[in-house]
Amino acid sequence: MEIRELLSNTICSLADNGIENAGFEARQLLEFAGIDRMTMLTEPNGEVPEELGEHVTRLVEKRVSGYPLQYLLGEWEFYGLPFRVGEGVLIPRQDTEVLAEVALDFLNTLPESERVALDLCAGSGCIGITLAKLSRARVTLVEKSEKAFAYLKENIALNEVESLCNAVCGDVLDDSADFGEFSVIVSNPPYVTKAEMERLQREVRFEPEMALFGGNDGLDFYRRLIPQYTKSLKDGGLLAVEIGDSQEHDVMDLFVQSGYSPLGAKDSGGFCRVVYAVKEK
Repeated sequence: MEIRELLSNTICSLADNGIENAGFEARQLLEFAGIDRMTMLTEPNGEVPEELGEHVTRLVEKRVSGYPLQYLLGEWEFYGLPFRVGEGVLIPRQDTEVLAEVALDFLNTLPESERVALDLCAGSGCIGITLAKLSRARVTLVEKSEKAFAYLKENIALNEVESLCNAVCGDVLDDSADFGEFSVIVSNPPYVTKAEMERLQREVRFEPEMALFGGNDGLDFYRRLIPQYTKSLKDGGLLAVEIGDSQEHDVMDLFVQSGYSPLGAKDSGGFCRVVYAVKEK
């Protein structure tokens, strides 16, 4: 089989099974299997070794079953940085870059000596590691899941921020938890409602439930995180959280109840994706 034929067959198989962006995903899978993009462009008539073709076929079969592309590849990009991912850890999403951007903008207004951040429900570490890498902030990243924590430590090393990051395997909702005092606290907590959990896309069902489910109304973590970690935030510091669709007003109300004057930041689709506020001095 020639490369162009394998690519065409892969695109068709993905598209016929309802995979959006089938062309993009097909090229990702071929590249992962060992055919780089330049070869696809310059040598489309090149012969594909039988073993490699069979490898691609197995990848396609798993992908059309709903298994996430990111898990198949084992790595995904967030804010231009690489992050290892796999079963047991939430996949970094472009929407979450809004939260990183809000935090980075704030951190970069501070002297470097005051750039101290806390990332709650850190997962892969994509948010906290991005803050460390791009603002030279010292970041404490807290994650409860042992599977996700393994990826967190691996990603700290992958992005060469060991000297700036402190990974803690712990429960962010433990009332006795005390991780210190911070200029910035960020979190992308579980916020999917019970009703939404029942109609998740098949790809999302492969991701860990504990990183998704936020209680009946999706607000369980916000109710506890916001008041609990206000005491850990320095006066004049930033608290910022990612939220789900239609949660803007409820989460803002929780901020107000803890003495904040919150604002919202929208994602590329125009939805409010982040609620944030500065603690009054």
